[in-house]
Amino acid sequence: MNEEYSVDDPTQLLEAASEFALYPGSQNDTSAKEFLNRFPLPVIINVLQTKGNVPGLENTLVACLERIFNTKYGAALIPQFMPFVQVGLKADSQIVRSLACKTVTCLLEHLDDNTVSPARLIVDCDVYPLLLDCLLNGNEQVAAASMDAIKKLAGSPEGMDIIFPANNNEATHLGNIAARCSSLGKVRVLALIVKLFSVSNLVASAIYNSNLLNLFEAEINNTSDTLVTLSVLELLYELAEIQHGTEFLSRTTLLHFLGSIISSTSTESIFRSRAMMISGRLLSKENIYMFVDESSIKAVISAIDKILEPSESQDTDESESALEALGQIGSLIQGAVLLLSSSPPAARHVIDAAFNRQGHGKQLSALHALGNIAGESRPENKIILNEVAEDSLRRLMYGAASKSSKLTPSGLLVSVLHQDSEIRLAGYRVITGLVARLWFLMEICSRQEILNIVTDASTETTKIGMEARYKCCQSIHKAFLSSSKLINDPALAGIVAKLQEAVRRGPYLGGKNAEAQPVVKTAERF
Repeated sequence: MNEEYSVDDPTQLLEAASEFALYPGSQNDTSAKEFLNRFPLPVIINVLQTKGNVPGLENTLVACLERIFNTKYGAALIPQFMPFVQVGLKADSQIVRSLACKTVTCLLEHLDDNTVSPARLIVDCDVYPLLLDCLLNGNEQVAAASMDAIKKLAGSPEGMDIIFPANNNEATHLGNIAARCSSLGKVRVLALIVKLFSVSNLVASAIYNSNLLNLFEAEINNTSDTLVTLSVLELLYELAEIQHGTEFLSRTTLLHFLGSIISSTSTESIFRSRAMMISGRLLSKENIYMFVDESSIKAVISAIDKILEPSESQDTDESESALEALGQIGSLIQGAVLLLSSSPPAARHVIDAAFNRQGHGKQLSALHALGNIAGESRPENKIILNEVAEDSLRRLMYGAASKSSKLTPSGLLVSVLHQDSEIRLAGYRVITGLVARLWFLMEICSRQEILNIVTDASTETTKIGMEARYKCCQSIHKAFLSSSKLINDPALAGIVAKLQEAVRRGPYLGGKNAEAQPVVKTAERF
């Protein structure tokens, strides 16, 4: 850097940069321009490179530059200072490397100059390999900043050509990088793939066509490191959440692979639990049944079913994960039908556990799962299942009641509604879903106690509890209105009126004339 940009005493710059960096509002183009008129960018960069031993200087200047480059005015200057970006990406200082990665993101995000292509600049200045080095060898913050920059780069066709080279033997191909780096590096590459996968359907397609999805399964198979395996499973869990990714994931052997983990008795319990949660998340996607054959889904359900068999080791966390997974599968009408139509029906475990008070977490998971299977989270036209599944649901509910002291499904629900607030909330969800069936509506009519609880606005004290109770009340009321047989029954007129009044009052009003009242008391004095 030229001597004309050197500063003997950086105190004034340090104070101004601190004020700029710590300004509580957003910095705009005007404020960035005013600052750089006082302290030109070459001066700041020179001080950053030569005065690193001044306490607090590096952190302050990095924070200042980050805010400058986040303005359009600052971003427009980045192309002139690409050599600084190159040097920053190779710096020993982790915060300078992080700044350089964020500067690339700002270049891609804010540069409006049509005469300069950010992707072309990145190629010409050989920035992409340096970003990959930051990903693999930087600290956690540097790796995250690098991922953000590469993710932003993937948003353009030119950027995709950089990240997914046509030649699979390229050194920067993510598959080749994963093959030659450490375990931590592999996990970071996989985390980058998940981020890229979320960008768009086009990028997800490029990842699939580059065979990068197979890296997840390969890494789990090839490592004996528990933490690495867990990290990869967590990334698969994130991958399964991406809506547009369902089609590509279903083309891989992922579902079969997850089923084999769940089925393996030699696999650690925590791995089976994560595999079940990933399977549940994947099989709760609305379009999954367009791409996966039913036999593959049944194999996963069968593997989870075996986990819940009484003869199996009853690990509490594993059982809860199994029940949650079945609940996610049952949230779709196709999944609910499979859970109730298999032989024996996997849903039996859900219903048995929902009304068994042996473990709070297990019962809670089962009740929410039953609410999903019953249709609480489905659109109104997808609540009722086919005849075989509906018959199975009814038989399982009455079967569970006959094995308890409650004797009837309504008796089981009364017991649930007398438990703590978490269990009650899950119970409201079960009633909301089941009450669309006439046989269960008749059960509700037979138990005044249930009606008293769901119509009493003072039952719940939390917002989520009040809303769940009210939705339950609305569902019972709607079920009555939909049944010409019951709505015209004079013996049930009182129930209908009670439900109408409760629905009219809304979810939050605890009394007919409830309103806030000031509380006045004499101050206590010493």
